[in-house]
Amino acid sequence: MTKPDLQELANAIRALSIDAVETANSGHPGMPMGMADAAAVLFANHLKFDASKPDWADRDRFVLSNGHGSMLLYSALYLAGYDDVSIEEIKQFRQWGSKTPGHPEYGHTAGVEITTGPLGQGIGGAVGMAIAERRLQDEFGAELVDHNTYVFCGDGCLMEGVGQEAASLAGHLGLGKLIVLYDDNSITIDGATSVSFTEDVAARFVAYGWHVTRIDGHNHEQIDAAIREARLETSKPSLIAMKTIIGYGSPTKAGKNSAHGAPLGATDAAATKSVYGWTSKPFEVPETTLSAWRAIGSRGENDRLAWEKRVEASKGDVRDEFKRRMEGSLPSGYDEAFERAKTSLFDAPQNVATRKASQIALDALTAALPEMVGGSADLTHSNLTRVPAVDSDFTASTTGRYISYGVREFAMAAAMNGIAVHGGLIPYGGTFLVFSDYCRNAIRVSALMGVRSIYVLTHDSIGLGEDGPTHQPVEHVASLRAMPNLHVFRPADTIETLECWDIALRDQATPSVLALSRQNVPQLRSERDKINRSALGAYVIRQASGERAVTLLATGTEVALAVKAAEELEAAGLSTAVVSMPCWDLFEAQPRHYRKSVLGNAPRIAIEALSKFGWTRYVDSEEDVIGMTGFGASAPAETLYEKFGITQEAIVSLAKERAGVAR
Repeated sequence: MTKPDLQELANAIRALSIDAVETANSGHPGMPMGMADAAAVLFANHLKFDASKPDWADRDRFVLSNGHGSMLLYSALYLAGYDDVSIEEIKQFRQWGSKTPGHPEYGHTAGVEITTGPLGQGIGGAVGMAIAERRLQDEFGAELVDHNTYVFCGDGCLMEGVGQEAASLAGHLGLGKLIVLYDDNSITIDGATSVSFTEDVAARFVAYGWHVTRIDGHNHEQIDAAIREARLETSKPSLIAMKTIIGYGSPTKAGKNSAHGAPLGATDAAATKSVYGWTSKPFEVPETTLSAWRAIGSRGENDRLAWEKRVEASKGDVRDEFKRRMEGSLPSGYDEAFERAKTSLFDAPQNVATRKASQIALDALTAALPEMVGGSADLTHSNLTRVPAVDSDFTASTTGRYISYGVREFAMAAAMNGIAVHGGLIPYGGTFLVFSDYCRNAIRVSALMGVRSIYVLTHDSIGLGEDGPTHQPVEHVASLRAMPNLHVFRPADTIETLECWDIALRDQATPSVLALSRQNVPQLRSERDKINRSALGAYVIRQASGERAVTLLATGTEVALAVKAAEELEAAGLSTAVVSMPCWDLFEAQPRHYRKSVLGNAPRIAIEALSKFGWTRYVDSEEDVIGMTGFGASAPAETLYEKFGITQEAIVSLAKERAGVAR
C-alpha cells in the first residue's frame, strides 16, 4: 500500500481511539495515537490473519503487552471486520458488558490473544507463544504450523522484572519468530522516562542475544523495512526500537505524560483531528478507509483456506492428532493410562513425599499425553518435574519437551500462559511454593483467562525443615485459595496426588496449583474403585466407628497425622472421623447436602502446618485450628512440628476438650 493509504489507516485508529476515550471519559489515548503507524503497517503488510476466522490455528499472534492502549487493538479489530467488535462496541468502551473492556481480556473478545494490562506479562506470554509455535512446527511440520508472534510494548513493559526475565529467556532460546515493536516514547506516568529509566534498551537486548533495529516509529517505510528484516532473522528474536511521540498530533499534549491516561478533552480532540486532516464525525470512518481496512481483514482468507486443505490432506493420524491437540481434548487412551497408574499404586503402595508422588504421576501421564511440556525455575531436582517422556531439552537448536526456565519464576508462569492460550500444548512448571509470590500475578492472569496452566509448587510447609523461614511457606496456600477460578490442591498421599493431576489435566478452563511436600507420607488410600475422591474437594478418608464425637479436617501431610490421632481417640472411646480436604474450591462446588454429610455435626478441628487463616469457614474459631500463627524456623522438620505444636498429642488433647471429655 502507498504511504497516503497507510496514513489514513493509521489515522482511523487514532480517531476511533480519541472518540472512544472521550465518550467513556476514561482511558489511555496517548499510546494508540503514538503506535497507530506501526499498527497500520503491521496489519496491512505483514500480519497473517483472517478476521472471519479469529481462531485459525496458524494465524500470526498479535500481543498488546502495553494493554492500557487497548483502543488501538479494538480499533484495529473493528476496522478489519472482526464480528465481535462492532462500532457499537467501540462506543461502549469501558462500559458494563461490552466487548471493549479497559484492558484486553482473553476469551472475552475475539481477536484478543492473551489478557494484558499488568505490564511486561504480554512479553512473557508472547515468549510462551513462540515456544509453542516452534515445538508444534517440529511435531507437525511447517505445512501446518508456521507463524510469527508480534508484540507491541512500552517502556513500562521493559522496566518490569518479568519483561526482563522473558526477554533474557527468549534470547537464550533463540526464538526467531518473536518480533517486539517497542514504543520508545520517552514518557511514563510520572513524566519523562529520564526520571527513572535511562539505560540503553537496545544495547541491553543485544546483550540478551536479540536482533535489534532502531527506527522512526512514524515513518512507514522504516517500520515496514524493519519488520521485513526481523522476519528474515530466524535464529534470534527481534526488537524494533521505534522512536515515537505519545499523543501524536495533539497540539497541547503530544510528547507529554498528560496524554497517557486521560481523555484529551473536547477542544484538544477536535484540534488533534484537524492536524490529521480528519473531518468525519465521531465514530465515523470514511468509506474508502473502512473498505481498505476490511480488505486487509479478509486478505488472509485464501491463506487460511489453503491451510485447511493442507490439514485435510495430511495423513489421517497426523490430521486427527493435530485437530485433537488444537481443540485441547485428551486422547482416547488417557483414561486407561490414569487407571493403570492408580492400580499400580494400589498394587505397590508408595510411602513417599507428595513431590515424589507427583513425579510418579507425571511418569505415567506425560507418556500418554504428548502435548504436556514441562519445566522448572532451576529447581528440577527438587520439584521432580522431569520424567522420561519429557526428558528432552527445549533449546535454541532443539525443541524438546522440557524447558529450563532458569531462576525466572515470573517469566516461567507468564510463558506458561502463552503456551496455554496458543493451543496444542499443556504447560506445567515447577518452583518452591514460597516462590509462588514471584509468580503470583501471572497465576492470577491464568485464573482470569481460565486456561490450563499447571503450577507444581513443592516444599509446601514448615516440613521442608532446615532451610528456615525464608523458604517455609506459611501464608501462601491461604493466599492462593483466595484467588477466584484457581484449583489449589494439597494432596495427602500418592493416590490423591495422582487424582489431583487428573483433575488439573481434564479442566481446560481453570489453572491448578499442586502444593507438594518435601517429607514422606504414608499411602492412606486402598479402595479399588474408579472414583476420583479428590474431585469432590473433600471426603471422609477415615470413618468414625459410631456416631461422631469429633471430626478432624486436614490437608496434605497433616492428613496422616490426623489419622493417627483418630486411631488414638478411637482407642480412648471417642468416635472420630477424618476428612481429607485436598481442594477447597471443588468442595465448595459440591451440593450442600454432600458438604453437610462430610463435615458432620460434631465439633470440628482443623490441622494444617500453614497459616490458620481461612479455616474458620469450616471450624468455629481459629482456636479450633492446629497450625501456624507466625513464621517458621530453621530446624529439622520433626523438631519444627513439635515446637510449633502440630503433633498427634496436640490434636488428641484439643479433640477431647472440644468433645467435652475430661483429660
